[in-house]
Amino acid sequence: MNDVAGDLSGEAPILLEGDRPKSYLAPQRLIVPSSSSWASEYPFGSRWFQQPHSWGGCKPTFGSHPRVNMHPWLHYVDEGPRDAPVLVFLHGNPTWSFYWRKLIVGLRDRYRCIAIDHLGMGLSDRPEGDPYRLADHIRRAAALIDALKIERFSLIGHDWGGCIAAGVATRRPERVQSMTWMNTGAFLSQEIPLSIASCRIPVFGSIAVRGFNGFAAVATYRAVAKHERMTKTLKAGYLDPYSNWVDRIATLKFVEDIPLKPEHPSYAELAKIEAALPTLKDKPIALFWGDDDFCFTPNFRKRFEREFPAAEVHAWADCGHYVVEDAHERILPLLRAFFDRQQSAAASSSPAASVGAA
Repeated sequence: MNDVAGDLSGEAPILLEGDRPKSYLAPQRLIVPSSSSWASEYPFGSRWFQQPHSWGGCKPTFGSHPRVNMHPWLHYVDEGPRDAPVLVFLHGNPTWSFYWRKLIVGLRDRYRCIAIDHLGMGLSDRPEGDPYRLADHIRRAAALIDALKIERFSLIGHDWGGCIAAGVATRRPERVQSMTWMNTGAFLSQEIPLSIASCRIPVFGSIAVRGFNGFAAVATYRAVAKHERMTKTLKAGYLDPYSNWVDRIATLKFVEDIPLKPEHPSYAELAKIEAALPTLKDKPIALFWGDDDFCFTPNFRKRFEREFPAAEVHAWADCGHYVVEDAHERILPLLRAFFDRQQSAAASSSPAASVGAA
């Protein structure tokens, strides 16, 4: 394992690549992608980020070495040329960076593709006591972007990741090049499926989600419209990180964090994001939507369209919530063209281009 950046004092970000760092907060089931049944579907190297305490992370409760203390590690992938335009992918619940694999493989020749596993998700650590609120996920995503010293980036978000992306973007709109949203929301809503609402019921929700994996397992069927695509291999890729009670903590925490009432801890944060969406109106915006979605229905897409009437919109009636699984072969060329146009526009407006034209 190599130290990419940072020191080991707890006051600077630590960026590592390779094998998982030792951690008392690691998932109960340790997964090595290259040794998994779905290795060919996830051909990426693992990278790790530990947020410095002074940036708002939790302080260690014991141990003097950050690699073996109680400060959590986030897993992420970072593919493509280091000097290429940066795309930051943010997944939702109950997926992980595995969800973005087809797009990353198709874009990494020309773009730097970074995909984060949120705390408690994918290969990231599983602390019981750490905050799993919307604002915390936004803070951690922004902290990784800062630790990587990325000044300009585009955000791509799905499900909860779309809301987190909106939170990152509205906090630093001057650094955002474009926004892409897929089957998500970034505003207050009372629209919630009964099946998800039931998972918020005390005790029952814990038993259903953490005890029986009733959220992630059901999603591998209900979130796709083209069921033949969810092969045994892909199903394992989605579910292996959530194989036991400990490792399912964040799938429950995300459900519990849906803010429906003003007194909810994340209600004010989401209201702040919604109020700040106009700061993104001048950005190139694309919407990719599976309209056969029981959760983020076309009503959410139409809400985005009202907020951003100039957005590029692609919606398919034959695709579900996991729109990338149902339509990656449609999305990839459209998304690539979306980003390519931005690079062409940036090149044509650069001072060098102006001098050359003169």
